This record gives sequence, C-alpha cells and structure tokens, in this order.
Amino acid sequence: MLLVIDVGNTNIVAGVFDGKSLVSHWRFSTDRSKTADEYGILLRSMFNYTKMPMDEVKAIIISSVVPPLIVPLCHMCERYFDQVPMVVGPGIKTGISLRYDNPREVGADRIVNAVAAFEKYASKGKPMIIVDFGTATTFCALLPTGEYLGGAIAPGIGISAEALFQRTAKLPRVELIKPPAVICKNTVNAMQAGILVGFVGQMNEIVCKMKEELGGEAIVIATGGFATTMAAESDVIDAVEPFLTLEGLLILYEKNAK
Repeated sequence: MLLVIDVGNTNIVAGVFDGKSLVSHWRFSTDRSKTADEYGILLRSMFNYTKMPMDEVKAIIISSVVPPLIVPLCHMCERYFDQVPMVVGPGIKTGISLRYDNPREVGADRIVNAVAAFEKYASKGKPMIIVDFGTATTFCALLPTGEYLGGAIAPGIGISAEALFQRTAKLPRVELIKPPAVICKNTVNAMQAGILVGFVGQMNEIVCKMKEELGGEAIVIATGGFATTMAAESDVIDAVEPFLTLEGLLILYEKNAK
C-alpha cells in the first residue's frame, strides 16, 4: 500500500492506495506546532479506526506548501511507518514542463494537480484549466502536450468569508451554502449570496479569459473543498475531481519509485 499526504495551508489530506484504488482517505487541520509524534499518533488512530494495519504501508509520498512541516512529517514517517518518504520538490520527475519565469515558485499542490490532470485528460487533445478551491483559489493552464503555462491565484472562499466576519463588528460567521435568492431579506443569506455568487462570477470570468488566451477551448477541471458547490452553480466546469491531488501523488510516486 502507498500512503499519500498532501499538506495544505488549512488542511492536510492523507490517503491510502492499494494499487490504483484509493481505499481510505482523511482530512485534518494543518497545525504548524504539531510534532512528529503528534502526527504519528493522529495517523495511527485513523488507521485503527478504518481497521487497516500500518505495517502494510510500503511507501509514502508527501506534497507540502507549508515548508516547516516537511521535517516533522518525514520524521513521523520514519518512526511510525519505518519508511523514508518521497517528497515532491525540485528534481522529481513529473512528465510535464513548467513554462514559468521561476519554476521553483510553483506550489507543489499545483504541480501535483497538473500531473494528475495531464494523465487523465491529455488524451482528449484540448488544453486544460485546473481550478483548485483551497485556502487560495488557483487557476492553472496546461496544454495537452504537457506544458504548464501558469495561471492565476485568488483569495480562497473560506478565508474571504472568515475575513468578512473578523473585520466587521456586526456580521456573523455563516455557513457557506447556497442562499434562496440574491436579493436577500436577512444578513446571513445576504452574506451567503455575496460570497458564493461573487466567487462564481469571479471563477466564470477568469476561466473565460483563460480560454481566450488558450485559443477558445479548454477542459475545466475543479478540485478542492468547494468544487462540488461551485460546479452546481456554474456551467463552465466540465469535471469535478475531488481526489485529483491524491491521484497526482500516486502518479508521481510511480514515475519516481525506481
């Protein structure tokens, strides 16, 4: 079995692959203060809950956009799984080329998503636009030849809603669900409308502009926590891939295992 760990700014997502099949996955908060032992005990409890023996994990790969967590997670892998993990970073074989001013600036999550999208959709012969609804909302453009062109980065839905709550005196923290209308008659619904409808409009416009620069056609792939919600409100998304990053980590491990 292969353990894959994707470290984001807000959440860590871990998954276990048995061959090509994702047999289990978990999401927990990213905490820069946690030690290797704390993460090890947390993962052990998740393995125990799903009744999977930890000693069946024969390899581990980690992708992280939070550099301070790489060392404790590597120590955790060595101590609790007796494995030295593969870490996504410079020198790893991806199968795609980064046409970026400074390739080292591209986040590991964006590279992993691009690898998975290329593997799954390049055969259709169209450019790909990958929209990842994470702490930040990222838009990445990828050609079917495997050239990563770059993209756009916007504030994420969750942190934007949290900033609205924290920086205003009377606005409450709200659940991010679809409101009954855009002309709303109470504050909670008004905030939901402003946030969700506003981000749908942002997504539609950025995707539209990217399609123009790509020549008019592209496959739009959504992933991340709000992908399903946003796809239900917009017709620009062609596919929702909730486990795109985990699948990308599996592909990267297979490319580099030797």
